[in-house]
Amino acid sequence: MKVLMAACSRQGYEWMKRLDAEWKAEEDTVTTVCLTKCKSLPDISIQGSLSDGIGEWFGKADAVVFFCAVGIAVRMIAPYLHHKSVDPAVVVMDETGKFCIPILSGHMGGANELAERIAVRFGAVPVITTATDRENKFSVDDFARKNKLTVASWELAKEISADILEGRNIKMDSEYLVEGECPEEVLLSEGLTGKGRICISPHILTGRYTERVLQLIPKWYVIGIGCRKDTTKEQIAAAVETFLAEEGILFEAVESLASIDLKKEEKGLLDFCREKEMPFLTYPAKVLQRAEGDFSESAFVKQVTGVPCVCERSAVTAAQGKLLCRKRIYDGVTVALAAKKGSITF
Repeated sequence: MKVLMAACSRQGYEWMKRLDAEWKAEEDTVTTVCLTKCKSLPDISIQGSLSDGIGEWFGKADAVVFFCAVGIAVRMIAPYLHHKSVDPAVVVMDETGKFCIPILSGHMGGANELAERIAVRFGAVPVITTATDRENKFSVDDFARKNKLTVASWELAKEISADILEGRNIKMDSEYLVEGECPEEVLLSEGLTGKGRICISPHILTGRYTERVLQLIPKWYVIGIGCRKDTTKEQIAAAVETFLAEEGILFEAVESLASIDLKKEEKGLLDFCREKEMPFLTYPAKVLQRAEGDFSESAFVKQVTGVPCVCERSAVTAAQGKLLCRKRIYDGVTVALAAKKGSITF
C-alpha cells in the first residue's frame, strides 16, 4: 500500500513523523511519501504549494493521511476528486492527535478501516460517519473492497445501500461459497437463482435476470497468451475479446495477462495491457517448465521458446492456480485461461 502523508504545522509534522516511523518499523507492505509545508520548518518544506504536491501524488496513492484541520484537507483534495471507485482513502488526524476522521472513500477505499488502525496506534478517537457503519448495516461497497470484487454499477450499489438503510432485506446470489456470518439484512443463495439483487459472478449475465442486478465481479482470472512477433494491439484485443465471449466471462474478471519473457518487449502486448491498465507478467522458460498440470504440447513451440506450450503454462504460473481453458488460436494469437485461488467472506 502506498500512503501519501501531509502536514502543514510543526505539531502535524511530529505526528506524521511518528506514524511514518512506526509503519516503516512494523509494516513492510506500506510505502510512504511525506510532504511538509510549514513556515516554521523551512528546511524540510516542499517547494511550491502543498496543494500542487498533493495533486502530483493523489492519483498514485492508495491512501492519503493529513495532519491538520479537516477544512484544509478538503480544500487540498477538492481539485483532484473523481469517483469513489478510483479515489484513494483520505483520513485526517487533528494536530493534537485526539481525533482520526475518514473524509473520502470510507468503504471502497478503506478509509474507515485505516482511520481505526491509526486511532488504535495513538489512542485517538476514530470518527466514522458513514450511515451503514453508524447503523451497523451491511455495506455492499465495503464487502466488495474486502473481497477484491469489482462493483459493476455504482448507481445500483447506491440504491441497494438506500434499501438496506430503509430496513429492506437484499437477496444475494453467489457462484462461490461465501464464508462467515451472513448479515441479517442479506438473504444468501448459492448459485444463480435469477432473483438476486446482488450477484457474485465473473460471467456475462445477459438474459439470466429479469430484474436489475448488481454484479460483483471476482478478479480471479489470468489470461496466458502467445503470439507471433509484431502482432498488433488490435489483433491481441480481438483474440482476447473473442475468447472471453466464447467462455461467457467478463473482461473485468481478468486480473492480468501472462506470457514467456521472450515477449516482454512485444509492442502489441505492451500496448494492449497499457490501454487496459492491466499487469503484463512474463516468466523465463525454466520457470514455465515447472508449472504443474496437463498442458498442450507443440514441438515447434518448444524449439522456439524452450517450452512446449507458452500460454497455458504462463496462465497457470501467474495464477498459481489451475488451468480452466486450454489454448485456442485466433489469427496466430494463442490464448488460455487459469483461475487464481480466492475466497469470499462476510
